[in-house]
This record gives sequence, C-alpha cells and structure tokens, in this order.
Amino acid sequence: MQNIKNIIFDYGNVIFEINFKKAQEALAQLGIANIEDFFAHKTHNTLFDDFETAAISEAQFRAGIRAAANNQNLTDKEIDAAWNSLLVGVPPTIHDTLLEVRAKYRTFLLSNNNVIHYKYIISYLDREFGMPDNSSLFEKTYYSQDMFLRKPNVEIFKKVITENDLVPEETLFIDDSPQHLVGAKQAGFHTLLMDVHPRELGSFLKKHGIL
Repeated sequence: MQNIKNIIFDYGNVIFEINFKKAQEALAQLGIANIEDFFAHKTHNTLFDDFETAAISEAQFRAGIRAAANNQNLTDKEIDAAWNSLLVGVPPTIHDTLLEVRAKYRTFLLSNNNVIHYKYIISYLDREFGMPDNSSLFEKTYYSQDMFLRKPNVEIFKKVITENDLVPEETLFIDDSPQHLVGAKQAGFHTLLMDVHPRELGSFLKKHGIL
C-alpha cells in the first residue's frame, strides 16, 4: 500500500451494516416467493438494478414489488419498511476512522444505492449523529442512482477517475462484494475485499497497512 494516495470506499457492509437476510425475510412476508432468486447479495431481480440506476422511479419500484408479491393492496409504507429492513446502521467510531483515513489520503464513497434507501440513510445520520449527510467524511460521494450507473460496470469507476484526476495505480477500492472488485480491477485500481464486520473497519485498515 506504499504507493496508494486515494481510497474509494463502498458503503454497505464496509461502513454501514446491512443485513440481506432481514430484507429477504421482510420481502417474503410481503408474499414474494423464491426470495433467494428474487433478492440476494450476489444475484437479484433486474428490478433492483433498474432502481439503483434511476431507470425506474420509487412508484415503479413499489409497483414491481406489488407485482412480485401478487398483492396490489400493499401500501407504500409496508413496502418501504420491508425494503429498509436491510439497513442496520453505522457501528460506533466508524466515522472517526474515516476522518483519520481522510487525513492521510484522498477519500471517496462509491455506493450502489437507491432513492428509498438514501432517504432513510440521510434521516438515520441526522437522527443518530447529527450529520446532514456523508459529505464531511469524504472528498466526494458517489451514488449509483445519481450516476445512472452501478458497480461492477467499469464505466462507473472511470467516471470517478476522470472527475477527480485520479491515477488508477495510486487508487485503492474497498468493497464487500467480490463481483464489484472485478470492475474496479478493470479500471486499474488496487482492490481489497472487506471480509469482516464494519465495526472492524479500523483494524482491517491497520492490518492492510492503510492506517
């Protein structure tokens, strides 16, 4: 890590704990069958990709959930609650760790996200930490729904490179999804697979010589 000057962090299960099992259970309770095929960590219905790239609206996403559940009576509130059950929260001291990293490197956030989750996260950060958003923790934040692209598409990484004049060989990308590291490697980045709980981010970074 001696030549690393820039670090790009994923958000879910790197910084913010997420639980796919909870979301699977909640979506199944709405009436969605074959939940492992419909929504999982590594594979999911195209409905989710479309929502994360803003190809469909919140209303269209909810309509897709109603169709999958074969229940047109599901309310927006019920659908949002099931979808947001994925989001657990930020462990203590993580924000301090990120500020420590930012003092040594140029840091960025690159997250596959969507409007419903983003609204929940913003509300959560304000409620729990008194923060309006994530902007104080990074030089710049990138969310798929704003970029109309999602990881592991190599183009999303190239866009971050171009907009910030990054040298790929000097850039490290950290993500908990192996499939996302593939696109980062194609863009020329160094990569690390986050294979521990987000609460261990500090020790993970020290183990790999970043802090």
